[in-house]
Amino acid sequence: MRLLKGAIFLGLGLLITSLAHADMTARELVQKMDDNRLLTTDSSFNLMQLTTCKYGTKDGKLKCVEKPRIKVLESAQINTGVNNKDSKSIAIIVEPASERGIGMLTYTYDATDKDNETWLYLSALGKVKRIASGSDEEGTEPTSMFGSEITTEDQETGKLDDYTYKVLQRGTYKGRPVAVIESVPTPKRLKHTRYGKIRTWVDTERYISLKIQMFDKHGNAIKQVSVAKIEKINGIWLARSMTFKNLVSQRLTNMKIKAITFGLDIDDDFLTQRALTDQVFRQRHLQALRAQAQ
Repeated sequence: MRLLKGAIFLGLGLLITSLAHADMTARELVQKMDDNRLLTTDSSFNLMQLTTCKYGTKDGKLKCVEKPRIKVLESAQINTGVNNKDSKSIAIIVEPASERGIGMLTYTYDATDKDNETWLYLSALGKVKRIASGSDEEGTEPTSMFGSEITTEDQETGKLDDYTYKVLQRGTYKGRPVAVIESVPTPKRLKHTRYGKIRTWVDTERYISLKIQMFDKHGNAIKQVSVAKIEKINGIWLARSMTFKNLVSQRLTNMKIKAITFGLDIDDDFLTQRALTDQVFRQRHLQALRAQAQ
C-alpha cells in the first residue's frame, strides 16, 4: 500500500510539473533558457573543437564531402554586470600550430541599449582589431568565428526585449517534451540583424534548445542548428555538440565541447585585450586554469 501511495504521489508530482511547463508562456520559457545559459558561462573553462567542411548526404546521413578544417580552442568565461547577466569570454586557438595564438575576446551585455563588443587578434598582423557583431551598425555583416559557419551574431545572448515570442506548437521532439518558439525581432532590432525570425525547439523540462532554424527577412531558411550529446554537469544542462548548417553555402561547423569545468577562479584581468597580445601573460593564466581543471 505504501508503494502504491508513493507511486501515486510521484505520478501527481510529475503531472503537476508537466502542467506547470504547459502553462508557461513563450517569454517565460525563453527566460528559463537564458537563465540556464548563464549557468554555463559562470566561471567556466573549456576545451572546444570546431570542425568545418562542405557537406552533403549519403545514405540519408550528413557527411563532409571534403577534408574538414579542424581547430582546437581553449575558452574561459565569467558572468559580470547587474545580476551577473553580462559576460566576458576569451577563446584562443591551440591547434593547428599555424594558427596558434589567434584569439577572440567578447563582452556581451544583457541591456538592449548597450552593444556587445568583440575583438580579434591575428598573430600574423600582431594587432587587435575590433570587429562588428552584425548588430552594432545597420548594414554590417556578422563576423565568422575563426572561419567557421558560426558568426558573432549566432553567439549573442541576452537582450530578450529585442524580440517578441510566441509558441507555435507543443509536442515531442526526439523523445523530449518541447515547445516550438518563434522569435521575431522588433522593428529596431530588425535593422541590425540578418535574421527575420528564429524558431527554437525548447526542451520544456531542461530549458535547453534541441534544434534552431534561422530565416532571412524574406522568410527563407538560411541556417539550422542541431544539438546533440546533452549532459548534466554540476547540475547544469548543456549540449556537448552543436552542428551549424549554412543552408545557403552548404557548409557546416560542428562545435564539440571536449572538456568543461565550472566554478573556477578566473582573474578578470585575463579577460582583457592584454591576453590577446601578451603571450607570456596569456600562457600564465591558461596554465593556472588548466591546473584548476585537473
